[in-house]
Amino acid sequence: MQDPYLYMTLAATSLAGLAIIAVATLRGWNGWLELKRAELVRYGQSDSAPPPSAAARIEVADLKERIRKLEAIAAGVDL
Repeated sequence: MQDPYLYMTLAATSLAGLAIIAVATLRGWNGWLELKRAELVRYGQSDSAPPPSAAARIEVADLKERIRKLEAIAAGVDL
């Protein structure tokens, strides 16, 4: 015969574990959102360094690509 109390205990324990995981996940999510809000506020208040222009970002990406190709050539890898 199967004990009904065993199943009730197992179900209650599983439900409690799921609730703990859900609460921990939600706290982590809220913490991450607060971090992103703080970054946005800090970025909005920083007047000393304006965001880079599109041309500057393209130039940096081009330089990174050139460096990657030169490193591959130095390592003897064919591109």
